[in-house]
Amino acid sequence: MTKQWWKEAVVYQIYPRSFKDSNGDGIGDINGIISKLDYLKELGIDVIWLSPVYQSPNDDNGYDISDYRGIMKEFGTMQDWERLLDEMHKRGFKLIMDLVVNHSSDEHAWFIESRKSKDNPYRDYYIWRDGKDGGEPNNWESCFSGSAWKYDKATDQYFLHLFSQKQPDLNWENPKLREEVYEMMKFWLDKGIDGFRMDVINFISKVDGLPDAKMPDGRKYAPGGQYFMNGPKIHDYLHEMQEKALADYNVMTVGEMPGVSVEEAKLYTAEDRKEVNMVFQFEHVDLDAGPDGKWDLRPMKMSALRDSFTKWQKGLEHEGWNSLYLNNHDQPRMVSRFGNDKEYRVESAKMLATFLHTLKGTPYIYQGEEIGMTNVRFDSIDDYEDIETLNMYRERVIENGEDHNKVMESIYVKGRDNARTPIQWDDNDHGGFTTGEPWLKVNSNYKEINAQQAMADPDSVFHYYRMLIGLRKENPIMVYGSYDVIMPDHDQIYAYIRKYEGRTMIVMLNFSGDTPLFEMPSELESNGELLISNYDVEGNKNIREVELRPYEARVYLMN
Repeated sequence: MTKQWWKEAVVYQIYPRSFKDSNGDGIGDINGIISKLDYLKELGIDVIWLSPVYQSPNDDNGYDISDYRGIMKEFGTMQDWERLLDEMHKRGFKLIMDLVVNHSSDEHAWFIESRKSKDNPYRDYYIWRDGKDGGEPNNWESCFSGSAWKYDKATDQYFLHLFSQKQPDLNWENPKLREEVYEMMKFWLDKGIDGFRMDVINFISKVDGLPDAKMPDGRKYAPGGQYFMNGPKIHDYLHEMQEKALADYNVMTVGEMPGVSVEEAKLYTAEDRKEVNMVFQFEHVDLDAGPDGKWDLRPMKMSALRDSFTKWQKGLEHEGWNSLYLNNHDQPRMVSRFGNDKEYRVESAKMLATFLHTLKGTPYIYQGEEIGMTNVRFDSIDDYEDIETLNMYRERVIENGEDHNKVMESIYVKGRDNARTPIQWDDNDHGGFTTGEPWLKVNSNYKEINAQQAMADPDSVFHYYRMLIGLRKENPIMVYGSYDVIMPDHDQIYAYIRKYEGRTMIVMLNFSGDTPLFEMPSELESNGELLISNYDVEGNKNIREVELRPYEARVYLMN
């Protein structure tokens, strides 16, 4: 396995709308990001993944792009963006941008042309079909609820939209469309960016004929994932993208790939295949979803989490590479989901951070995670902004009469706005995010949880992250070491061993509020040097047996 800069990096995701507002309009912007780069420098990260800042009508918060080469006016100008890139590079940061090319906005010039007539030169940039039996061309469901098809009266046909109706899917079968995408990628690469995070990139190849999917009981539409996830030409397209757009640049690429298996991920990320460097897989963030999907809540079992991570750690051990994350702009806050955001918020935030930074792979920090930000509970559905959440609520409560309180409970646990509340910078109004009215309410706990308080407290979550990131830079075992789980059947302790160049590291994590007993396997040394812990611990000592405190984490380098 070769060493690469992107394997050794720690990535920080910025969701610009919620990061920092510089002009008082309530919307985070590029100049706001620039004003906080020194904060990120102190944290110690290497790479910034910037969620979309392109021109967009904002139906899906920037993931509906109307001009791939323009900057959204609310965020600033191209000159602002160029200064941002310059200021990042001055501080040694690399910048990766979002590549959203499964779909565009319906306000993109291509789609405006495409819908004009069936013989328009841009018609085949999108996926148009005749209706069938007086209805949609097939029974697929949009990822944002309802049919994946929208009827367009002008040409008496339907267009496919796997997401919002304002996000028509691009037709990757069209070589002209693909060339346009590669040219656009080179436009940004030539400006000096350092790579791409590729939004639902494994959706771009659809099965020929777009057949009906098997209809689940009681559903109006079918999740047709088997017909558009990891489709028949996906590897051809990614290889072509590498050849035509990426080959001349030393960049990092990560593909967001729902529904990807370990075996498929090996194909996507094997270095000799030249597709992407790593994938975002979703298996571990689907473990608390019931048979009816994301909003069908069920408890998260630590044993299932351990089994999932172990499968991916072992599966990509010798080929490919893992990306490590527990939250992002589409997922709820990790301390609320995998930890305890009440009496053990600080301890469990540190424990989860230890987990992410001591596995093999590239860790991703989502903004606010480093100060232990939590999920939010807004009183009213009217306080929510996320299109996926609002569509689901409308469909279930207003159209189908489901219980309001039960649906709100799902939103409190899983809604995407949990991650999108503005960053809590200090204890001033709106958490110091803006001097105006924020586009989305700030979490009411900002007076207790904020960056200013965290930076002033040497024992805070923020400073613990700094230590972890520093240790990872000093200890290649944390990046490149092999992984093997120990105590594989314990239902509260997740422990594993990393080995590299004759050194051994032991990681012990208590995923519970109890005090279970860690027991070192007899074949392993029991004297270790404490690297980091989230409680006060006596330094180097015999660790054959350790009673772990609630949400305790310890990492030892063995003698």
